Amino acid sequence: MTTAQTQELDVQPTPLALLLLGREADPRSERGVECPGDLPSPSDPDLVERARAAKAKLGDKVFVLGHHYQRDEVIQFADVTGDSFKLARDAAARPQAEYIVFCGVHFMAESADILTGDDQKVVLPDLAAGCSMADMATAEQVAECWDVLTEAGIAEQVVPVSYMNSSADIKAFTGKHGGTICTSSNAKRALDWAFQQGEKVLFLPDQHLGRNTAVRDMGMSLEDCVVYNPHKPNGGLTAEELRRARMILWRGHCSVHGRFSLDSVNEVRERIPGVNVLVHPECRHEVVAAADYVGSTEYIIKTLEAAPAGSKWAIGTELNLVRRLANRFASEDKEIVFLDRTVCFCSTMNRIDLPHLVWALESLAEGTLVNRIEVDKETEAFAKLALERMLALP
Repeated sequence: MTTAQTQELDVQPTPLALLLLGREADPRSERGVECPGDLPSPSDPDLVERARAAKAKLGDKVFVLGHHYQRDEVIQFADVTGDSFKLARDAAARPQAEYIVFCGVHFMAESADILTGDDQKVVLPDLAAGCSMADMATAEQVAECWDVLTEAGIAEQVVPVSYMNSSADIKAFTGKHGGTICTSSNAKRALDWAFQQGEKVLFLPDQHLGRNTAVRDMGMSLEDCVVYNPHKPNGGLTAEELRRARMILWRGHCSVHGRFSLDSVNEVRERIPGVNVLVHPECRHEVVAAADYVGSTEYIIKTLEAAPAGSKWAIGTELNLVRRLANRFASEDKEIVFLDRTVCFCSTMNRIDLPHLVWALESLAEGTLVNRIEVDKETEAFAKLALERMLALP
């Protein structure tokens, strides 16, 4: 049955079904479609050489970005590595590159397209590399939320603040309604700015970063925060609850950071005496409260760089990065372990594997543009406005 037929029957494929099928995706969704063409086998012994050859043939025409959570086999071909916003800005700083190959996830490639020139083309090696957190807030859901806030008589008091880990549609909504974007490292500055503009904040789409920043960094109470659930009528909140709240948190989370628990912290402290627990602020509030250090991906890296030899660390973030850092600092006798005993990669980030990267590079080298990520002009304009507000933060 085709998508058109299901629409006639008023039956809508779920995001999970679309993801599993790998096709027929809603173009407004983070979910992508299967990559056309023949992919080399993951066991192909010539993959590394093929990637090198294609990249060499492209020369300065291509600029490869590698997010910290990418697997090592992909990171080795990155011209720069970093978090999502740093990489998008790095791409904008390379106007001579015709192709920006973003080894990350969909919303990151969108941000790169927003910030780069019109003559530059952003490529995502696997269109199915979405982000579960970004998918938790759709444009339709957020528009409905704004209607709820309007009916409660508080919309004029609310300033939206959206995490970088959001779709271009959500960034555009934020820009259109006078809000700003934030990263995990500048969330407090973004909230300080927002509360100078209005009395309340709608924080999208990660409830944990919003709550942790408000309570841990800004001295608010948990009672100042309410969670808006887009799957319940009126977000599951009464008008009075919305009027009392200062922080209206969207019910979204990171599937990787959300798995860490207080039990994980207690267990690792018992298992490794003297361990330092260092976690990302996308973790749950009780995990952040129990940790020794809390900060963004760049903060985690810098903290470990400055750590004394012989120190012990349990890190609550994506496994590819933790493993890379453990290998990097092993010679300095720094013991670095994953916070949870159960290993967990970011499954969507790991969709960018070496076969897909080789296929994308070889296609570009042959003059065939594949998997281009392109944000429409209206969405781009409002999303860029929100990003520019972030760049102008004091």
